[in-house]
Amino acid sequence: MLQSIYIQNYALIDTLDISFEKGFSVITGETGAGKSIILGAIGLLLGQRADTKVIKNGAGKCVIEARFNISAYDMKDFFEENELEYDSQECILRRELQASGKSRAFINDTPAPLSAMKELGEQLIDVHSQHQNLLLSHEEFQLNVLDILANDEEELGKYKSAYQQYKEIIRQLEKLKDDAERNKADEDYIRFQLEQLDEAKLSEDEQELLEQEVDVLSHAEEIKAGLYKVEQTLTGDEEGILPVLKDNLNTLRNLQKVFQAAEELSSRMESCYIELKDIAQEISNQEEEVEFNPERLDFVNERLNLIYSLEQKHRVQTEKELIEIAEGFRTRLNAITSFDERIEELEAEKNNQCKEVKKLAGELTKKRCKAAKEIENQMRPRLIPLGMPNVRFEVELTDKKEPDATGADNVTFLFSANKNGKLQPISSVASGGEIARVMLSIKAMISGIVHLPTIIFDEIDTGVSGEIADKMASIMQEMGKCMQVISITHLPQIAAKGITHYKVFKQDNEKETSSNIRLLSKEERIEEIAHMLSGATLTEAAINNAKELLKQ
Repeated sequence: MLQSIYIQNYALIDTLDISFEKGFSVITGETGAGKSIILGAIGLLLGQRADTKVIKNGAGKCVIEARFNISAYDMKDFFEENELEYDSQECILRRELQASGKSRAFINDTPAPLSAMKELGEQLIDVHSQHQNLLLSHEEFQLNVLDILANDEEELGKYKSAYQQYKEIIRQLEKLKDDAERNKADEDYIRFQLEQLDEAKLSEDEQELLEQEVDVLSHAEEIKAGLYKVEQTLTGDEEGILPVLKDNLNTLRNLQKVFQAAEELSSRMESCYIELKDIAQEISNQEEEVEFNPERLDFVNERLNLIYSLEQKHRVQTEKELIEIAEGFRTRLNAITSFDERIEELEAEKNNQCKEVKKLAGELTKKRCKAAKEIENQMRPRLIPLGMPNVRFEVELTDKKEPDATGADNVTFLFSANKNGKLQPISSVASGGEIARVMLSIKAMISGIVHLPTIIFDEIDTGVSGEIADKMASIMQEMGKCMQVISITHLPQIAAKGITHYKVFKQDNEKETSSNIRLLSKEERIEEIAHMLSGATLTEAAINNAKELLKQ
């Protein structure tokens, strides 16, 4: 419930700080006293667009703050989802508007997006104005009323979950079909590229080995001549290094008998001899292997040209990358061949889920049909005392072409206020005053079922008077037993039914006019209602009448 509201520097309001009570309260005041200004300030807490023109002349900013008792609501999830501090007892909404045009929103003293304030505000306070009566013509509103009375939260939750799954399967299926169509269009191209790469029979490091082989084959004669020259230097019979070294090694070995140092020298020379002999043998072997082979050179060059062209075509540098590309093509081809199978599976899932959705929609429809009869039974006795003795009210349910997020039902409230009038959609036949009374009856009907937010009726009594006004006041008084109801009214019959009574008034000083609001005492309340009955001049009869109204 709304505990208090603080307004500073808003329009004609200098500073206003007022507390509200639970139950049914009324707000009265002369036309132009500032009731609409207070509602406008509350509208800012409900996320309405801010305009710097509302800032009081000469002020740098305006502030609107409201405190709510939220102990009757389980709102923890909202605060956690929006990363806001949660107090299970109290919630504070504050809006600040600066003359520069900057606007800031706070929830529990924490800066918050305006969208979050709007979402939260709508759960805490419902300003019911003549404009809101237009909601009655919206099918969404009518369906919501029906669902509240049907108490079908569990069934509706199951249905919505199944419907979301159904839509997700459809989304996946459509995407899969698009992918399949797109990939099948590329299938020939992918297959051709893969066949070309597979035919090349690529292996890692082949390019490097082939490039080395090309160097050898291209310089075979030069390599062979060089190796032969080195071999002859080492092994030649007359001037070869190895024969000379062998002879000198023998000399050192002979000197060992008489010259001890020659032993170590001969050992070292023997190691050199063995190493050089081994080198000579290796050079001889390499010389034999090297040969000029034009056919092999042509083959290697062709192979390298193929690899180079594939790398250039696919914009890579190595055979490894080409092999990876080939595997990618292979994966895409496998996917293409499996598309039909996956599409068939999803089609089956879609059909099964569609059956589940229709089954749950049917269960939802049953509860709604039962609730529709209950609404019809309740609305007539509620509306007859409100000046519509010949009223007829029906809830029409028709099948939608296809189920949607809310079920398979179209809901239309049919209405006729006249004895022989044809039942038609309420938006097309009911007057503004009739719609207001229907809305009041609907909200009264659902107030005992769900925790409605604080509701402010903004001159819902427009166009009614006398006994009808008294009946409307009784309805709001009854609603006040299970929720907080505030009615802004010009009618004494309604004002007298309030548990608490506030008056909006203007004050003048030397510099300006300002609006304010205060809680009336018992005596002040008698006087205010008497003024509402008789006008500016108080009469004894009006005072007595006011006392009688309050006594009733």
